[in-house]
Amino acid sequence: MAQNDNVKVLKFALIILAVIALAYGFGLLFVPGLLVKLSGGNSVEFSWLRWSGGIIIALGIGALMVFSKPEKQGIFVTSMALATLFAGLGMLYSWIMQEYTGSTWFIALPTCLMLVLSVLLWWGRGQAKGIL
Repeated sequence: MAQNDNVKVLKFALIILAVIALAYGFGLLFVPGLLVKLSGGNSVEFSWLRWSGGIIIALGIGALMVFSKPEKQGIFVTSMALATLFAGLGMLYSWIMQEYTGSTWFIALPTCLMLVLSVLLWWGRGQAKGIL
């Protein structure tokens, strides 16, 4: 029972990661123009967004797979904790340096989501260290 308690935070973080990754990934892969329009930002070639959408979808599917069987998946968890940390810091930098031209909420929301998710993944990783 103690082992199940140790993976609760990790599993919660993985399911949140999967939902966010799949939502953004499908948006970037299938309707990048809509996302750019909603953000109010400068237009960009959609091919620059579509390829990243495919990769993000794959990471979301990976998070679901690890959620179902987290044993010995420390490399994936650490990679996703780093990915969300770097993504959040990158967006925060762009926001602070006023590099972003779109609506503030369109950068604020994912910035906060990535940084909070990174904290959850690091925390869950620490608690589940025994099985990872």
